Amino acid sequence: MRKLFTKTALAPLVLLTGVSAQAAVFNLDPAESTVIFKYSYEGTPYQGEFKNVEANFDIDITNPGGCNFSVTIPIGDIAVDGAETKDYLMDLEMFDVDQFPTASFQATKCSLLSVNSFTAEGSLTIRNQTHPIAFPFTLDIEMNDGQPRFHLTSEVTIKRLDFGVGQGYWANTSTIPNDVIIQVDVYAGQ
Repeated sequence: MRKLFTKTALAPLVLLTGVSAQAAVFNLDPAESTVIFKYSYEGTPYQGEFKNVEANFDIDITNPGGCNFSVTIPIGDIAVDGAETKDYLMDLEMFDVDQFPTASFQATKCSLLSVNSFTAEGSLTIRNQTHPIAFPFTLDIEMNDGQPRFHLTSEVTIKRLDFGVGQGYWANTSTIPNDVIIQVDVYAGQ
C-alpha cells in the first residue's frame, strides 16, 4: 500500500517536470544553497553558515526509499560574525579543525511522508564522532533552464556534546546550550 501511495503521490511531479523515472544524481548548487547553524551564547542567539558544502543526492523520485545522500562540510570555511568567534570555533575544544577538517552526513534510506516531504536516515560525523540521525526534508521539484532540480529544506536539532563539540570550559551548557539548530535550504541539479 505504501509503495502504491509513493508512486501515486509522485507521478504528477514526474509528469510535470519530465524527470526520468530512473534514479539520478543531483549535485548541490553552492551559489543558491545555505546550511545555517543556530546557537546561543549566554542567552544571546547567534548563527553561522557552513560554506563550500559539497553534496550529491542519488534518488529515484518514484522510489525514494533507496536514496543515497553524501554531504561533506569543510569546517574551516565556517562563516560567523567576528574573527574571535571563528578562532574559538576552530580551536581544539570546539571543532578542532586541524585534526578534524570536515564533517559529513551519509544517508542510504529515505522514507516518504507525503507528496513533498520525506525523512533521510543516515549518520552524521563531526570530530570523528558518528551518530545516527534522521533529517526531515521538504522536497520540491522545479525546472531551471529546462532541467529539473530539487529544492530541499530541513530543520533539525543536534546535541553538540554528542559529537565532542565543546570540551573543557565549552562543555558548560549554561554558557552555550547543548542544542544547535541546523537549517538546510539547498538546490541541487543534474
